Amino acid sequence: MGQHQGLQPSETKLTGRWLVEDAKVGPDPVCERVQHLRSEVLERIAVSPEFGAWQTLYRDRADGRLWECTYPQGELHGGGPPQLAVIHPEEAAARYGNLDPGPVRPAS
Repeated sequence: MGQHQGLQPSETKLTGRWLVEDAKVGPDPVCERVQHLRSEVLERIAVSPEFGAWQTLYRDRADGRLWECTYPQGELHGGGPPQLAVIHPEEAAARYGNLDPGPVRPAS
């Protein structure tokens, strides 16, 4: 699957990793794909009132699913690699407050 493709219906979680090559740390292809999705495919709809940009809510314009970007290895340099995961609308509302209802399809 190419880096510039949208999300597939079967995808529910994308977790990046840092790679070490020649004593340098850099993003793996999943990190690069997450960055592409966040900047070109997904619509940012909310930032966590509690954690700021470390937890950001997105909507997939193609199917309406909600995706949350987090940094589960936040203790690593630079906040660690990103993770995008589908989040149920009810859980998103509890974390982010009132949301624009938009075309949201319940997560499977």
